Amino acid sequence: MSRYLWDAGAGYFMDYDWRHRKRTGELTAATLYPLFTGVADLKQADTVGAVTQMKLLEQGGIVTTNISSGQQWDAPNGWPPLQWIAVSGFRRYDQPALAHEIARRWLATVQRVFANTGKLVEKYDVEHALPGGGGEYPLQDGFGWTNGVPRALLGLYPDLAPRQPHPSAGRRAAAAGVK
Repeated sequence: MSRYLWDAGAGYFMDYDWRHRKRTGELTAATLYPLFTGVADLKQADTVGAVTQMKLLEQGGIVTTNISSGQQWDAPNGWPPLQWIAVSGFRRYDQPALAHEIARRWLATVQRVFANTGKLVEKYDVEHALPGGGGEYPLQDGFGWTNGVPRALLGLYPDLAPRQPHPSAGRRAAAAGVK
């Protein structure tokens, strides 16, 4: 992977165009796979972490690419498995603060969309923390990964669970005349 995909000058792993025998030059969330699988070295992982913070981390999580093409696999969309890959990879390479921040932003996006729509969706607009879009078919409700990734992240980070008011809070407020 390092030989064909790593670009030290850019500071991230790139896709490889085998027909032209060269790296594509594009930054995508695929740069996180070597961290997820454990094949990056520590220096590469640190560099990918810095690039991720600067160029892939958006308000609502990790964006798939920096290309705004209107297609579902490009900006502004983020996909649940890519969030899991990012969090897992950065945890593996001892970057817990970055992993936690990605999880926090992603879970806030999922929670916000759920509060506004009553559903989980397949992809999210991570630039604006909204339901995602684009591509060749309409946005789909829920998928295994849509449900599984937030659940797994909440298992890792219970501090990120939405705060539920105590059941008696409403009764106490009503009794005190608070609306």
